[in-house]
Amino acid sequence: MTLCKYPKGISVGQFEEKYKRRLLESQEVKVKYGSRLSMSEVMAIVVYYHNYGNRTFKDFYLKSLSKYLKSCFPKLVSYNRFVELIPMVLIPLIAFLKLKRLVISNEITFIDSTKIAICNNKRIKQNRTFEGIAKKGKSTMGWFYGFKLHIAINEKGELCGANMSQGNVDDRDENVLDEVLQNISGKLFADKGYISKKLFEHLFEKGTTLITNVRKNMKNRLIPLVDKLLLRKRSVIETVNDQLKNMCDIEHSRSRNPINFMVNMVAGLIRYTYFEKKPSINFSQNERDLLLLAIEKNTQKSDFKGIVLF
Repeated sequence: MTLCKYPKGISVGQFEEKYKRRLLESQEVKVKYGSRLSMSEVMAIVVYYHNYGNRTFKDFYLKSLSKYLKSCFPKLVSYNRFVELIPMVLIPLIAFLKLKRLVISNEITFIDSTKIAICNNKRIKQNRTFEGIAKKGKSTMGWFYGFKLHIAINEKGELCGANMSQGNVDDRDENVLDEVLQNISGKLFADKGYISKKLFEHLFEKGTTLITNVRKNMKNRLIPLVDKLLLRKRSVIETVNDQLKNMCDIEHSRSRNPINFMVNMVAGLIRYTYFEKKPSINFSQNERDLLLLAIEKNTQKSDFKGIVLF
């Protein structure tokens, strides 16, 4: 995406001006209506929804925003008009997430995917909103219809990368992972679903070492003790997935528009990056120094115990 090439110090006004110049003109003749709300205000509202605890966005807009936060948005429009404005902020939200909220990780990173079901399995054939877009996939919890969210975090729980794919896409798909791992190097810890010699070699060429446990039918191989201990901490990313779904409301069955669904997803990720307390691995300074030293030296032979992949 060319938007991601803009410098991080660009202002909202400069971004909006350049963004509008790059939009392709539609051949359809449409009456253009201006909006009292600016792009940044629309972005702020869709992100702040994930902080307020309302069950639905309509409930938040009519009962909370319009009553208690009207002073913050004096030019607030009607709910129906605001719903029409939501699609215009999808790309700006993605650019804001990638440019401003993702962190660089060159030491310890955890990666995982989680299902994003867009409806109950009993209503798959009745769903028309995501027809031809969503796909049927299978996770450890069973079959689902929708998408997969792929995320990477560091040991502090900070978001390092994210990407969406259809529900039937393999977790080891290189095109999906390359997008997630743009800002990542060093050690990458994953579950058994990422075991692949081809993927290991692909990531290794880019400066990232993939580390997982092995399946029962695989031969045990030695791995540094420090890596084995960090593999046990991989559950921290499961907690992040749980918070994204339950606190940021990125998974629900109320979507009536694919673009608005994506806006809700990206806004939820942005909201997570503002959490003051994120799931993390608590290292003391001495433990962290020893850990980084072990990673740099790849540990001594006496430290080698356990198993790993390639």
